[in-house]
Amino acid sequence: MAPARATRISLAVRDSSTMLRRNLLHARRYPSLTLNLLLSPVMLLLLFVYIFGDTMSAGIGGGDRSTYLAYLFPGILLLTIGGTTIGSAVSVAMDMTEGIIARFRTLAIHRGSVLIGHVVGSVLQCMLSVALVGAVAVAIGFRSTDATALEWLAAFGLLALVSLALTWIAVGMGLSSPNAEAASNNAMPLMVLPLLSSAFVPVDAMPGWFQPVAEYQPFTPAIETLRGLLLGNEIGHNGWLAVVWCVGLAVLGYAWSKSLFDRDPK
Repeated sequence: MAPARATRISLAVRDSSTMLRRNLLHARRYPSLTLNLLLSPVMLLLLFVYIFGDTMSAGIGGGDRSTYLAYLFPGILLLTIGGTTIGSAVSVAMDMTEGIIARFRTLAIHRGSVLIGHVVGSVLQCMLSVALVGAVAVAIGFRSTDATALEWLAAFGLLALVSLALTWIAVGMGLSSPNAEAASNNAMPLMVLPLLSSAFVPVDAMPGWFQPVAEYQPFTPAIETLRGLLLGNEIGHNGWLAVVWCVGLAVLGYAWSKSLFDRDPK
């Protein structure tokens, strides 16, 4: 029994690796979608730092535009992840509607390898996009002098966890969409919700009626945790809230995606 189980696991890893390579090749051959989604957070970063930076810095306690850049950067990273996962929803929807999934179902491959390939490939693309946006932020003046090596490692882990959670949600959105255009529209909240969080201004500075919207959503505790880690500040209860949100969304997205994939006849 043990050797047979080990064989099944090795075959699942092999098939998942093959699907991962397939998705990475698609991303390399058709980079326009990823670049278009990556352009939005970069443009927002440059716009808010160079056009609104001085004014926004005064509104959050003084300083110059570099102060606001330090405040803004964590939110832009989460916005980058949300935008990148939209590409995953579109890619999954294309696979489901163009017939390739039906072909995969006839082959002797591990059933879950198709989704695993999409998810791992998306997480890798998210981390690459985060690195590119981070390079832009450093180029325009972002510095994290107070963060320790452990805090940098925790920040990297949080970004990976957020990427995993949002990717599973995006995969479910792609599987439930009738075509790629609908998948792109359905996944748009993954970019809109960061705009409605504490990414650009503190929650306390928002209108009273809007503060619960910004506070009780998954992006705000993740942004506040990342901000605390990168700037060497206290993160309070935001750390465990961010982890709970991420784990909950990942489990929900996985269950939703698996259910849709198993019953879809395409």
